[in-house]
Amino acid sequence: MSANLTKRDIVLSIYDKTGFPQKEVREVVQLTLDTIADALAEGRNVELRNFGVFEVQVRKSRIGRNPNKPEKDVVIPTRAVIKFKAGKELKAELKSLDIDNIQK
Repeated sequence: MSANLTKRDIVLSIYDKTGFPQKEVREVVQLTLDTIADALAEGRNVELRNFGVFEVQVRKSRIGRNPNKPEKDVVIPTRAVIKFKAGKELKAELKSLDIDNIQK
C-alpha cells in the first residue's frame, strides 16, 4: 500500500465494506468530491461533523522576493486558499499517531 490514500483506495475500501458495485461507489465518491469542490469554489466553507472543516480564506497581497534574483521584489497577488481544520474526533486520533513511523 502506498503512503498516500487515493480516490481509488477510498472506492475499494467502501466496496469491500458494503459490497456495492464499484462503478456506483466511484460515482458517489466523485459526486461527493464535486459537491465539496463546488461549495469551496463559491466561497462557502464545508463542515463535515467529526471530521473537520474546509475553510476558504483570503490571503492579502504582499511583496515577496525571488530567491534567484533577491534584488528584485515580486508582488504576490491576493488569492483564496483552502485551510483544513480537523474536528474533535480526528484530532483525538492524531494524538495517538506514532509520528516516528509516518512515511514521507
